[in-house]
Amino acid sequence: MSVTALKTSKAFPDLSRVPAVDEVGVSERVARFQTRSIKKASKVEALKMILSMIDLTTLEGQDTPGKVRHLCQKAIHLHDALPDLPHVAAVCVYPTMVGVAKQALEGHDINIASVATAFPSGMSSLDVKLDDARMAVDAGANEIDMVISRGAFLAGEYGYVFDEITAVKEACGDAHLKVILETGELGTLDRVRRASVLAMHAGADFIKTSTGKIQPAATMQVTLVMLQAIKDYYYQTGRMVGMKPAGGISKAKLAVHYLVMLRETLGMAWMTPEWFRFGASSLANDVLMQLMKQSTGVYQSSDYFSKD
Repeated sequence: MSVTALKTSKAFPDLSRVPAVDEVGVSERVARFQTRSIKKASKVEALKMILSMIDLTTLEGQDTPGKVRHLCQKAIHLHDALPDLPHVAAVCVYPTMVGVAKQALEGHDINIASVATAFPSGMSSLDVKLDDARMAVDAGANEIDMVISRGAFLAGEYGYVFDEITAVKEACGDAHLKVILETGELGTLDRVRRASVLAMHAGADFIKTSTGKIQPAATMQVTLVMLQAIKDYYYQTGRMVGMKPAGGISKAKLAVHYLVMLRETLGMAWMTPEWFRFGASSLANDVLMQLMKQSTGVYQSSDYFSKD
């Protein structure tokens, strides 16, 4: 299928009207978010909220059904010594592992996310990308994380990228679509802003920073620019779009800074797993260690936590 042959009812945005990003201003705001002091009770609440927003992820070539089942058990039983914990938002795996995750999570209110569209490079034909997405949905995924064609975007082929996102959104059916910009390859915050606007107008339910496979992945500066784009899009259209920073967020302290930024940029309506996620594999362990410290006064050894 040719992207140019697609029929879409969505309006292509006028990217010439996307405002330029004040990089100095962004850095100054991020620095302020990192200096906020949080009281103990609020910190515990924030840590639990972070757990509820995690997409617990394994995306390695060495993934096996056993490893995915282990990850699902961790998603269900984060820490038996802390029985009042929320569960994570989702388990994120490759399309071939969706069926394994679905079986392992049966009876539990945990979403199944799957990367698709020739993740992580996106270098394949549209037909292959659409089949990839449909395969994951048919196997039981209710969230699809797609990658945009960064080469086409950087070449200025914005219509191609827009129509591709629209086609994948249609292929997802009722599943939510998270559009990965791979911001580390876009190069500038202005491009991140334009890509965010493009993805939202094409139908993205979430916009996501990174695949986690290249550096830099998520940064607070990039995430702030994307949050501001979401805010402007909401004021323009009335449609809420979610945000998912992914890659490089492994410490609870940093995740708390992200929550502060989220609240002060988009407000309380976005402070739920429905509208904000962390793409992470090791973040959950550090959050659990911090919660045990708040509960007992001492840190529990990392040996008590699984590495995946």
